[in-house]
Amino acid sequence: MLFAFSASAQTRGKVEVVKDPRIDTLIAKRAELNKSVGLGQMMGFRVQLYSGSVRKDAYNIQARFQQDFPDIRSYVTYTEPNFRVRAGDFRTRMEAEKFQDQLKKSYEGIFIVTDKINLPQEGKDE
Repeated sequence: MLFAFSASAQTRGKVEVVKDPRIDTLIAKRAELNKSVGLGQMMGFRVQLYSGSVRKDAYNIQARFQQDFPDIRSYVTYTEPNFRVRAGDFRTRMEAEKFQDQLKKSYEGIFIVTDKINLPQEGKDE
């Protein structure tokens, strides 16, 4: 009994990528949003440390934060009727979550917000 086997190499195929057309729309909207933010800025994440109507409390929390974390930028903003203290310039939510975990021991009621962030300055690594 003699059987003949033949072996052949695989032939090149064609790959077809199927994606929802809304993905391209989202990418375009994100690019447009980043353009409108301003030079040296982009959308990212910050950790909010305080929100309230007492200006003195906001600046006290910012001062305490700056003592604890002198290398991390913090920002006080006012949108009637509240002052907000936010910290960090994180490009990804994961980076912000790691930092939030460090802060949980010292600060109550903190949470992550989407915000315009400042890009790191040339020559500095943040």
